[in-house]
Amino acid sequence: MRSPTGISSTGPDARAWLIWIVAVAAYVLAIVNRSSLSAVGVDAAERFQADAATLSLFAVVQLAMYGGMQIPVGVLLDRYGARPIMTIGMILMALGQLTMALSPSVGIAIIARVLLGAGDAAVFPGVLRLIATWFPAQRAPVMVQFTGIVGQTGQLIALVPLAALLHATSWTITFGSIAGLGILFAILVFLLIRNHPPERDADVSVNTDTGAIRVVTSAVDTGVGIRAAWAHPGTRLAFWSHFTAPFAGTAFVLLWGMPFLTAGEGRTIAEAATVLSTYVIVGMVIGPVMGDLSRRIPQMRSRVLVLPAVGVQLIAWVVVIAYPGPAPLWLLFGLAVALAMGGPASMIAFDHARTFNPAHRLSTATGVTNAGGFLAALIAIFLIGLALDLQGAGTPDTYTLEAFRWAFLTQVPLWLLGGTFIVIERKRTRIRIGMDPPRAPR
Repeated sequence: MRSPTGISSTGPDARAWLIWIVAVAAYVLAIVNRSSLSAVGVDAAERFQADAATLSLFAVVQLAMYGGMQIPVGVLLDRYGARPIMTIGMILMALGQLTMALSPSVGIAIIARVLLGAGDAAVFPGVLRLIATWFPAQRAPVMVQFTGIVGQTGQLIALVPLAALLHATSWTITFGSIAGLGILFAILVFLLIRNHPPERDADVSVNTDTGAIRVVTSAVDTGVGIRAAWAHPGTRLAFWSHFTAPFAGTAFVLLWGMPFLTAGEGRTIAEAATVLSTYVIVGMVIGPVMGDLSRRIPQMRSRVLVLPAVGVQLIAWVVVIAYPGPAPLWLLFGLAVALAMGGPASMIAFDHARTFNPAHRLSTATGVTNAGGFLAALIAIFLIGLALDLQGAGTPDTYTLEAFRWAFLTQVPLWLLGGTFIVIERKRTRIRIGMDPPRAPR
């Protein structure tokens, strides 16, 4: 039975599921594109004769473009819907990888990463919009979580098959193949995805229990001032939570993990790929568990979930760095598990944003929160590369375990800064909502 709004009263139909499958497959490819340097960082450094700071610049530029495009992409999604924006995103990523495949210099390679970041920015928000318009509102939270989990398989593809293809063929063939897949998925997205069911003439979310209809808008509402969202300590708590929890894992899996494990720790490519794959798999397993715990203990999630996850990462890195000589494989797997806690813990930040902001300000608060994670990741990736260069260990031929140890210590100030502000803003938030008494005036 189908309601007048176009969504079956019993749930989404086969076409909705087909659209989601195509969209989430495009998202998996976007993750492959985003992570495509994670397993081939040493190869990239050798190809472009790039020092560590330059290599980190590839990831920094890409992430900066991804973050900077979120508001423009939201505005474009409002105006044109998911289908054309996702199609353009896939084309931009394909052009970026084709440019990377043929790039003769660092400058051209950086342009390639700009294209990748811009295209990547369009995909996940587009998938979220399709979920909101094609699935009942009650099912959207589960579909979003499931989409995120499935999407992370793209990191596994980038870590193992992509690296194997590169070492079996060539740089041009490998990145050219990803570009070809990008064009294929651009065609599939354009042919199979529709902005909304044909029975409706706008992108709306439907609650099939109550019949309530809500217009789907962009990820960030530019009509609401960011200043108003930032003024609430709950938003600042969300920002610092997302700033502090995930950056170490992002820096590790996006760029510096493979060089550290192979050139620094002396592990084989297969062993290093297994460690990085453990990071991805554990994150996928922990995510739903931590999400359920966040739902059950909403007043304690910063103290019980976010701060412990940050502390575990800090301790794990200190143990690995302080270990005399190369770390045993079991300890490196322990590091991967510790870092994997950061991603799920960072998602609690969006629970903060949703809990402590009114509906009309939620999208802006979410955008502010998301910026925290990108900012910390950019700083961490760049500082690690800069620290390697300053030690004279900026190229694969000069990488040493000692240099990597000092370089990864640059993450400690970020953890301490973020952890301090989490504690401060948590206290301010509790006072704001009446859970703790105001501080007595001096």
